[in-house]
Amino acid sequence: MHQPIAFLEPRRAVLDRRAVIVSDLADLLPKGCLISDARGLVPFETDAFVSYRRLPLAVALPETTAQVSALLKYCSRYGIPVVPRGAGTSLSGGAIPQEDAVVIGLSKLNRILEVDLPNRTATVQAGVTNLSISEAVSADGFFYAPDPSSQLACTIGGNIGMNSGGAHCLKYGVTTNNLLGVTMVLFDGTVIELGGKALDAAGLDLLGLVCGSEGQLGIVTEATVRLIAKPEGARPVLFGFPSSVEAGACVAEVIGTGIIPVAIEFMDKPAIEICEAFAKAGYPLDVEALLIVEVEGSEAEMDAMLAAIIEIARRHGVSTIRECQSATEAALIWKGRKSAFGATGRISDYICMDGTVPLGKLPYVLEKTAEIVAGYGLRVANVFHAGDGNMHPLILFNANDPEDAARAEAAGNDILKLCVDAGGCLTGEHGVGIEKRDLMRHQFAAVDLNQQMAVRAAFDPDWIMNPSKVFPLDGRPSSAAAKRVDSPRLATAS
Repeated sequence: MHQPIAFLEPRRAVLDRRAVIVSDLADLLPKGCLISDARGLVPFETDAFVSYRRLPLAVALPETTAQVSALLKYCSRYGIPVVPRGAGTSLSGGAIPQEDAVVIGLSKLNRILEVDLPNRTATVQAGVTNLSISEAVSADGFFYAPDPSSQLACTIGGNIGMNSGGAHCLKYGVTTNNLLGVTMVLFDGTVIELGGKALDAAGLDLLGLVCGSEGQLGIVTEATVRLIAKPEGARPVLFGFPSSVEAGACVAEVIGTGIIPVAIEFMDKPAIEICEAFAKAGYPLDVEALLIVEVEGSEAEMDAMLAAIIEIARRHGVSTIRECQSATEAALIWKGRKSAFGATGRISDYICMDGTVPLGKLPYVLEKTAEIVAGYGLRVANVFHAGDGNMHPLILFNANDPEDAARAEAAGNDILKLCVDAGGCLTGEHGVGIEKRDLMRHQFAAVDLNQQMAVRAAFDPDWIMNPSKVFPLDGRPSSAAAKRVDSPRLATAS
């Protein structure tokens, strides 16, 4: 039987002082910015990785960088673990708290501080939602490129923590490629500035280290991001294939020939049916796999690129080619794709995996993924960013059946190992969190993990920042040592 994911044992010294800690935290914040009652804490006990949950000691909702600094200074002084939280959309358990932890939520840090169109930048607080940046500059002909499926809700702070991507990251890159600077509060309350509006900052690339660090190096409170001018035109096209293997081979050849569309998204037949039933996007239902390929530029540029892609698709047995004919149709096509996770939740509980593989291995990994999931007696729907090999198999299961849930987690672990063994990695954009923490040894040798943990400890020597995440619990430095305690899986529907 697959073993449930473990958490660190709560620090007894912290639990015993809970009443005092809550009172002290209240003194550091404006009225209404601290939650400590059991009922109020429930919404913060988990994130989008809902198989696990813990009630935190308290939830702080600061309104300024200075308040975040005061909170971290206090928590550091008394050895109180801290779990940063954006919108709670993490699919790897990155924002799940523990009983001795103070959750520091970013929801009140929600202002766009500056839009600098001449320099093509925006400076925003970390609680600003991803989509609101594009909405703020759309009328001026600009947008913010990274676009996770949860972009309506997810925050820039969370995006930075997990180095989030999205459908259009194939051409424009993920968060780290669009992040220019941050204001960050360290574990002891020190406030630092990394980067800025310049294309590159002097000194070590600490900004690159912070992006994707999952809230373990500090809490980002402000960010300066790159804005991109809208293209002259954009056109999504649907390509239907008789098999997932042929669709995967088509993707590999498109990228291999040097063609870079703005997006290449993949859906297999189960995902097509789920998304079409929800969005009525006009997806073909008589195919086994679907690619959404979006090109952009002038009409002539789009025609030329599509002609080359269509020629490649025909070599791989494409059976349906449907070009978008209107802005409304384009919006529906993307509505279907962006709604994939939510639409799947209408019919089944699921775990969304997040492994990345070399494009040349896509056909092989898709075949093996199907075999792995079938071997556990479960079903899978594949929908993912095919252009950069970032796979998102949705493993369907019954969360009210503990054995079914255990099989789903075990199947997910086997898929992630498959991705690594194929030359890829454990995560493309969802982060490690608790979900992939114990697989880090499958990706990295001991010397590599030790070096990463040494860097982490340089920022947070007492390991109070998001302490149960990313690194295996039993291989940490002595300064971070703590007894682990297994967390029973909750049999609750997602």
